[in-house]
Amino acid sequence: MTMKPIQVGLLGIGTVGSGVFNVLQRNQDEISRRAGRGIEIAMVADLDVERAKSVVGSKVQVVNDARAVIANPDIDIVIELIGGYGVAKALVLEAIAAGKHVVTANKALLAVHGTEIFAAASAKGVMVAFEAAVAGGIPIIKALREGLTANRIQWIAGIINGTTNFILSEMRDKGLDFDVVLKEAQRLGYAEADPTFDIEGVDAAHKATIMSAIAFGIPVQFDKAYVEGITKLGAADIKYAEQLGYRIKLLGITKRAEKGIELRVHPSLVPSKRLIANVEGAMNAVVVQGDAVGTTLYYGKGAGSEPTASAVIADLVDIARLHTADPEHRVPHLAFQPDQISELPVLPIDEVETSYYLRLHVEDKPGVLADVTRILADQSISIDAMLQREPEEGEAQTDIIILTHLTIEKNMNAAIAKIESLDAVTGKVVRLRLENL
Repeated sequence: MTMKPIQVGLLGIGTVGSGVFNVLQRNQDEISRRAGRGIEIAMVADLDVERAKSVVGSKVQVVNDARAVIANPDIDIVIELIGGYGVAKALVLEAIAAGKHVVTANKALLAVHGTEIFAAASAKGVMVAFEAAVAGGIPIIKALREGLTANRIQWIAGIINGTTNFILSEMRDKGLDFDVVLKEAQRLGYAEADPTFDIEGVDAAHKATIMSAIAFGIPVQFDKAYVEGITKLGAADIKYAEQLGYRIKLLGITKRAEKGIELRVHPSLVPSKRLIANVEGAMNAVVVQGDAVGTTLYYGKGAGSEPTASAVIADLVDIARLHTADPEHRVPHLAFQPDQISELPVLPIDEVETSYYLRLHVEDKPGVLADVTRILADQSISIDAMLQREPEEGEAQTDIIILTHLTIEKNMNAAIAKIESLDAVTGKVVRLRLENL
C-alpha cells in the first residue's frame, strides 16, 4: 500500500524556497522512490503573495501569514527559510510546539539559539533538520553526524562563506585591495548591499559553531567563537604569502586541543599545495580530520537556489522515512545523545596554538633583525622562514616577513608589543595566523 504524500508547509519562498519547490517538482518520481512516499508542498507563506503564486501556480495554497501554516493540522513538516533571529525563532518554536517537524537553512538561529530549539524538539518528539544551514549543497552535517561517527574528530577547517572566498580570489588574481574588490562583488551580486555578516566573518562563525557542536559533542555556543573578517587584509600580504608558498583564505576552524576546544574564524595562510588552498570563487570546502579515516574533503556549492534546495530536500526525505520511528531511534540533533553533551570549554583566542605570519616595516639599518629574533626567542617562538624585501634606491625603510612555528597566541601578543616598541620598527606589525592543515 502506498502512504499518502507527506504534507509540507514552506515559510519564505525567495531564492532557496523557489529552488526547493522547483527541484521537488522536477525530481518528484525519484524522490518518492527513495522516500517511500510522496513529498508535497501543500502550503506556502510569503509576504509577497503574488510573487509566491507566480512560483507555485494555482494548486498550492499561498498565504501571507506564516502562523496559518503552523496552525494547519494537515501539515507534517514546516520548512523555515525566513532567516535571522527574530520572527524565525518564534515560528520555529511554535511549529515544534504544534508537533511539526522543522527543516531550516537558518545557521544564525541555530548557532545562537540551537540549545533551546533542540531541547524543545526533543521534548516534543519532533525532528529539526538543518543540513542546508552549513555549506549549502555539501552534505557536511550528514558526513559528520553519520558517515564519520566511528571517529574521534580531531579538527575541521572550512571555507564556508562564498562571498569572502570570491573576494579573496579576486584580490589575489588582480592584485587589488579589499575595498575595490568588495564594490565589484556587490555589483556582480556576490556580496549583499550590507555585506557585514559575510566580510566580518560572522556567517562563517555561525556555521563553524554548528560543526563544532556536532564534531565534539558540545553545546552550540556562538558567543564563545573568535571572529575576525577580511576587511583589513591588504594586497601586499596576499602577494608576500604567495612568494612564500601560501594562499590566504578565510577559514572556520574548530579543533580538539589539550585544554578544550578551539573555535575561531579568521584569515589564514594555507600552504598552496593543499587542496583547500585552491578552492576559488564562491565555492565552499570543508576538511575534516578523524583519527580512523585521516583527512577527508567535502567540496561544492555553498549557496544558491538549487544547491541549497538539494540539502533541504534531503532533510525532507530523512523526515519522511523516520517520521513514524520512535524518537529514541533517530539520529540525535548534535550527533551525540542529548544527555551525553560535554561541557568541554571553548578556549579564548589567547590560549589558541597556531603559527604566524608577521610583516614588519623597518628602517634599513644593522641590528634590527637581531633585536626582533631576540624578542621572539625570549617568548620561545622559533622562526620557520623569512623574507626581506630589498629597499628601492633611496628608500630608508623596508618590509621584513617572518613565518613562525607553533606558539600560543598570548606569547605572540607579548612579542608583537615588544617589537612595535623598537625604535627601528615603524607602525603596527601585520599579524596573520598560519595553518598547515
